[in-house]
Formats: sequence, C-alpha cells, structure tokens
Amino acid sequence: MTYSENLWLYFTLLFGIIIVPGMDMLFVLANSLTGGRRTGIAATAGIMAGGAVHSLYGAIGVGVLAILLPTLFNPLLFAGAAYMAWIGYTLMRSSITVDTVGAGGLRSGWRAFRQGAATCLMNPKAYLFMIAVYPQFLKPIYGPIWAQGLVMGFMTMATQAAVYGTLALTAARSRNLLVSNPKATILVGRIAGGLLIAVSILTAWHGWRAPS
Repeated sequence: MTYSENLWLYFTLLFGIIIVPGMDMLFVLANSLTGGRRTGIAATAGIMAGGAVHSLYGAIGVGVLAILLPTLFNPLLFAGAAYMAWIGYTLMRSSITVDTVGAGGLRSGWRAFRQGAATCLMNPKAYLFMIAVYPQFLKPIYGPIWAQGLVMGFMTMATQAAVYGTLALTAARSRNLLVSNPKATILVGRIAGGLLIAVSILTAWHGWRAPS
C-alpha cells in the first residue's frame, strides 16, 4: 500500500466516524440552535482543539513505541485492529437515532469553545480510539512518525470543520433532517460500522504481510 492509498483509507474511515450522529454532533447543533451560527462555529472549534490533542497523543504514543519497543508495534496494530472491528460490530448492531436536540441555555462563543474542548478531552473512549486507530496508519516505512501524525491531525481537524461547520451553518435544517429521518441515521451508523470492520481487516492483513 502506498502512502497516498494509506491516507485515503484513513480519510474514508475518519469521515465515516465523524458523520455518525453522536455527542459532538449534538453539541454543535444545540449551541447553533440556541446561540446562532457564531456559537455553533465556536463549539466546532472547541471540538477541533480537543481532536488535535487526541491526534498528538496518538502520534506520540505510536512514535515512542516504534522507537523504544519496535517488537510491540505489530502486536499493538493487531490489538487495535481487533478493537476497531469490535466498535464496528457494535455500530452495525446498534440503532442510532436522534429523537431531539436539547435547547439548553444561551451560551457565549467562548463558553461554547471551552465546553467543546473539555467535552472532547474528557472522553476516555476517544483516547482509546486514537491508540487503536493510529498504529493502523502511522508506519515507519512512510517516513518520520511526527510528520505523518501532523498530516493526519490536520486531516482530522479539516474533516471536523467541514462536517460540524456545515451543521453549525445549517442548524435548523440539519436538526430536522436528523430527527425526522431515523432510518437514515441508522443506515449511516451501520455503514460506518462496516467501514471500521473493513479497515481493521485490511490493515491487519497488511501488518501480517509486512516483514518483521
């Protein structure tokens, strides 16, 4: 697999995960509906800041492992692939729907940013997910780990900006779309679950074929 193919695979997985309705998406919608577009954009920026920290954490972890304990790199890759496959399986079996988007109190842009960043940073599952995902795509054969991590971090933030920023700018219409189309949100969740399983199998296969 070339580096470009590796990045496209990461983007496909990333987009599939971000577009699934979840806490981050509902947080942006709630802030947009109560505080307007500027507050929604601020909430998006906060989530992006938290995502940048997660990306840094994942890249540092993989980089340290590759340098200090290279023999554990492939076992971590396979463990991460198994974890990704399990998440994909649970997504495919779940029925993700959005019944309502809470109104909440009127928030300032700065408060929305802080809460978005804090919510993202305090989610332990996000750290586990990054540790599971990054070994699948950060590989020494593609060059310095820090440079690869920087590229993937920017891709993550850009995808969050595109998806959540669009929600913030079209909050009322997006809310109606999510609430009134439960079958569509269920389908999105199951497609994302299938993507996770497919990517985990593919990356585990490439890891198994790679020379030790």
